[in-house]
Amino acid sequence: MRKFSKKQVLELSKKYSYRATGELALTEKEIKDWLKKHKHLDKKRFVRLCLWKSSRQKRNYNKNKDSLIREITGFSFSTRNEEVRIKSLLVLTGVSYPVASTILHFAFPKRYPIMDFRVIWSLDWNQPKRYTFDFWQKYCNEIRKLSKKFNLPIRTIDKALWTYSKENQRT
Repeated sequence: MRKFSKKQVLELSKKYSYRATGELALTEKEIKDWLKKHKHLDKKRFVRLCLWKSSRQKRNYNKNKDSLIREITGFSFSTRNEEVRIKSLLVLTGVSYPVASTILHFAFPKRYPIMDFRVIWSLDWNQPKRYTFDFWQKYCNEIRKLSKKFNLPIRTIDKALWTYSKENQRT
C-alpha cells in the first residue's frame, strides 16, 4: 500500500477537481439537504445522484419507478446490516457497487466512502474483475482507517486518493 502523510492528503484533497460544477455541484448540495429531512431518495434525486457518479447507465437509472426507489433506499437507510444495506441498492436498475457506495456516502457521510477505481489504484490494490461485498467492506474499512489515522473526514480521504490517481495513473 502507498504511504501518505496527513499533509499530502490535505494538499491533494484541496486540488480535487471532478465534474461537479454547475448542475452537478447543485446536485451535491441538493442531495445533502434532502437527506437531512428524508429517510429515502425520490426518483429525481436518485437519478441526479447516480449521474453525478456515472452517466453511463442513465437510461437504466430512469427505468426505476419512483415508488421502488423510495422503498429500496428507505429500506437500505434503515437497516444496520451493512451487507443488506449495500446489496439492497443493487436491486435498482443500473446501480453497481460504486454507485451504491455513492448513495450510501450521501446518506451516511461519516460512515461510507465513495468507491472508485482511482482510489483503488491509489491504495495500490488490484482492481477486481467484479466487485463483491467482501471487497467493498475491505475498501470501506481501509478508508475509515485512514480517516481515523489522520483525523480527517472520509470525503477528504476520498478526494485526496482520487486526485493522486488523476495526477499519477497512466490510463
